[in-house]
Amino acid sequence: MTIRTDHAEGSAELEPFKILIVDDLDDARWVLSNLVKQAGFVALSAATGEQALTRVDQESPDLVLLDVQLPDMDGFEVLSQIKLRGRSLPVIMITAYSRTYDATRAVRAGAYDYVSKPFNNEDILHTIRQALREKGSRRQTRALHIAPVQANSLCDTMGESAAIRRIAKDVALVGPTNFSVLILGETGTGKELVAQAVHAQSVRAGKPLVVVDCGAIPATLIESELFGYDKGAFTGATQAKAGAFEMANGGAIFLDEIGNLPLAMQSSLLRVLQTRHIQRIGSVVERPVDFRLIAATNENLNLESSQSAFRRDLYHRLAEFTIYLPPLRERKEDLQFLTIRFLNEANLELGRQISNLSDDSWRLILRYDWPGNVRELRNQLRRAVLLSDASDSVINPELFGIFDSGEISATPRKRNLLEADTVKHCSLEGGVSACPFSTAPLSMTAAKSLPLKDYVQQAVIELERKVLERALALTEGNKAEAARLLHVDYKTIQSKLKVYGISFRKRDAKSEKLPMPNAGN
Repeated sequence: MTIRTDHAEGSAELEPFKILIVDDLDDARWVLSNLVKQAGFVALSAATGEQALTRVDQESPDLVLLDVQLPDMDGFEVLSQIKLRGRSLPVIMITAYSRTYDATRAVRAGAYDYVSKPFNNEDILHTIRQALREKGSRRQTRALHIAPVQANSLCDTMGESAAIRRIAKDVALVGPTNFSVLILGETGTGKELVAQAVHAQSVRAGKPLVVVDCGAIPATLIESELFGYDKGAFTGATQAKAGAFEMANGGAIFLDEIGNLPLAMQSSLLRVLQTRHIQRIGSVVERPVDFRLIAATNENLNLESSQSAFRRDLYHRLAEFTIYLPPLRERKEDLQFLTIRFLNEANLELGRQISNLSDDSWRLILRYDWPGNVRELRNQLRRAVLLSDASDSVINPELFGIFDSGEISATPRKRNLLEADTVKHCSLEGGVSACPFSTAPLSMTAAKSLPLKDYVQQAVIELERKVLERALALTEGNKAEAARLLHVDYKTIQSKLKVYGISFRKRDAKSEKLPMPNAGN
């Protein structure tokens, strides 16, 4: 079973969700405030980016409707500041301009969705409700949601690409063991599905899988959520409460977005992993707990541990077995399967009879990079089904919100400034083909860019991948020799090769030269 915990304290009554509306126009704030109030939510408002950040800190809203154009800073900077504060509350970007680039930038920056003015009231309310359902709320009381373990295989839910088959094989291998599992992948790739699959294949499958979103819990509450507290431990602690580890006793605990865990709590977590005992806040008694740990992150914990942003000893405890879930742009062979699956789900949910996508829509689906991954694909299809007429049988391109009408035509895309044919020199051995900036995730145009730290992090990942490939090619697949060549131990290189999905097969003697392995396989 799966138990999801929501982390705020409160009475038995569920408090209404609080929606923060950020727009510099009085009329826009008034319209949106009335809209969310009529839907039963509490409306908060801010006219500037600074006011918005203050209200996020002081009011702890459950969702933010954020205008892109603000007088003191743009909405993307506000979004970035919210993420830097360690908040994972859903943010829906709103703008008067429909631009594909802004939509892509918003999703890459961590926005839940992107809406253009003028918008349909029911459409935006549907998006708000869906975001709140997916993310949960800080203002809810502590609630338990119990669901049966999914019997479906990963291929039944995620597709049948080589990458998913490899992951399914890894899950079948590690599931029956008691190894700690670290799942790596971008936001929206389906890391929780993999965690559930690991639990479903374990001997603990009949016991709870407790899911904790580390990115959604304020630092002041994370200790009580994980370890619980005794009655009278602090003001408001009117009764004792078990923490997530106690709830997972006999089963497993899934720490999602573990990279957001404060350093002080990392030390406490490491101790629990070593001793298998927890101590509630306000208690002097240590309680034994029997659990299996599964963690997930969209960050490079190995890199962060080398920069002292994440404890290295904890990283190695977590990464007894690592599963890398590639982004959707690297497994586009799953797009057709996922599109049909989400289309059928949306039909069932919304009472529509959409049977397919138009040819132009399929071309758009296949051409787009899906920076928000599977979650973005699902959201876009649900939105398109919602906007379709009851008589429609196919989805046309104009129903996809991330594509503006000026870019629907199949015009050739603008050439990237850092594509391989424009990168003339690279100091790395292997030249341009070995250059991290010749890869698609690091491409840049005059109108499309990412923060410097994101480029640096991705460059480090790509460089490490290429170095590993090169070492494996030079040693003809001998991992021990490759480890000696790179001055690391065998266990390290073995785990890294698994993280990147790198394998090596010898060609026959007639091959003139060894090709570089494809890291995507």
